[in-house]
Amino acid sequence: DSVKAESGKEFMLDEKYGYVHSCPTNLGTGMRASVHIDLPGWTEHGVDKLRARCEELALQPRGTRGESGGQTGCTYDISNKHRLGYSEVQLVQTMIDGVNTLYKEDLELQKK
Repeated sequence: DSVKAESGKEFMLDEKYGYVHSCPTNLGTGMRASVHIDLPGWTEHGVDKLRARCEELALQPRGTRGESGGQTGCTYDISNKHRLGYSEVQLVQTMIDGVNTLYKEDLELQKK
C-alpha cells in the first residue's frame, strides 16, 4: 500500500506468475554464466562488430566493470544473452560454445 500511495502505481499482478516485482529478464532460471576473455582481434576489428557477432551467437558482451561500467582494454565479460525459456545446461552451453567461437575468430582477426 505504501508504494501505491507514494508512486500512484501498483505492482504488476499476473494470473499465472503472481506479483512481478523483478526485472522480467531475471525471471525463470535467471542464470547468467560469464567468462572474462581477452579479445584483441575483435577490439581492433571494432567493438560494434563484436556486439553484432555476439548477438548472432546469443551472447552479451560487457566491459569488465559490469553492465554500465564501460569497456577498457581488450578484456570482455561475455555471457549468455537469454535468461528465460532455456535450461541451465542450455544457457551455460550457449556461453561456452559462443566464447570458443569468438576466441577462434579472434585468433584469425589477429593475423590480419
